[in-house]
Amino acid sequence: MRRSEFDRAVEDEFGAAYGAVITADLGLFALGGRTAVDAIAAGVDPREVWLALCNATDVPAERRYGVGRFDPRS
Repeated sequence: MRRSEFDRAVEDEFGAAYGAVITADLGLFALGGRTAVDAIAAGVDPREVWLALCNATDVPAERRYGVGRFDPRS
């Protein structure tokens, strides 16, 4: 997952405003208490950060994988 895909996934799942708050303020246990923003800045793979964020916020499994990508063109 690229950073742009992470950002798109967060916005799709949480909305722009809440997504910005949750990634900047929520400490993620799976990432040593770091926020999503801090973890990505420290070099943690965005996919790992996305999955930790999903676990912490109870995002259903069907909305965790393959998100953030543009729909393929027909």
